Amino acid sequence: MYFCGQFNSGPEKQQTSTYMSEVLSIVIPAYNEERTIHRILDKIKAVKLINGIQKEIIITNDCSKDDTEGAIRRYMDANPELNIQYRKHEVNKGKGAALHTGIQHASGQYIIIQDADLEYDPEEYNILLPPILNGFADVVFGSRFMGGNPHRILFFWHSIGNKILTFASNMFTNLNLTDMETCYKLFKSDVIKQLKLKENRFGFEPEVTAKISRIPDVRIYEVGISYYGRSYEEGKKIGWRDGFRAIYCILKYNIWSK
Repeated sequence: MYFCGQFNSGPEKQQTSTYMSEVLSIVIPAYNEERTIHRILDKIKAVKLINGIQKEIIITNDCSKDDTEGAIRRYMDANPELNIQYRKHEVNKGKGAALHTGIQHASGQYIIIQDADLEYDPEEYNILLPPILNGFADVVFGSRFMGGNPHRILFFWHSIGNKILTFASNMFTNLNLTDMETCYKLFKSDVIKQLKLKENRFGFEPEVTAKISRIPDVRIYEVGISYYGRSYEEGKKIGWRDGFRAIYCILKYNIWSK
């Protein structure tokens, strides 16, 4: 069961009678993000997207144990001009399930995944958009391991694990990605919505990569992004068990459930 908050309209939604702006749907899964959700929303609010693209923000609260819901509602009340949809899981289902909910209700021509923490910078939507807007790409991955953007130095074994998972995924998909596990994945809406996604937790990344790679004539690009990683004390949630699940999902969606 989901609870749908008020669908807000304001200046960002107003269109002229002769021109309809394109919309970027920003899908945010949120679990126990009471302390940071307002800060990431402030960053999204501040971004002026290229080509006059408008923003639609879809937040799915995955049955948080803290006051994430109150923080979101207070933000919506304080910023009625923003186009925010709020949805809520009555039981905790996992990040993947929260993403499924957001993608299902997205109405924009483009969809991007945005974590509710502060590890990724929304200003960089304007780095990911050009390959699609210029007619070259259908999907754009934001890589933390290419380009000259700033990266916080954390967790050696996480970086090794990420490279192993990306390498394993590439072997089966025949892609040459440098960062399969990145949060920042930008899709044309009709591309992502045609997929039947099943993973409810942290298997979303290998599953969506495997299924995207099999779409006939799909065009996948990768651009360098920055990364402001969190420590576990600061709220990082992913752990070694999620790495083993990712390996299982790489095998499952590239071989067993192809």
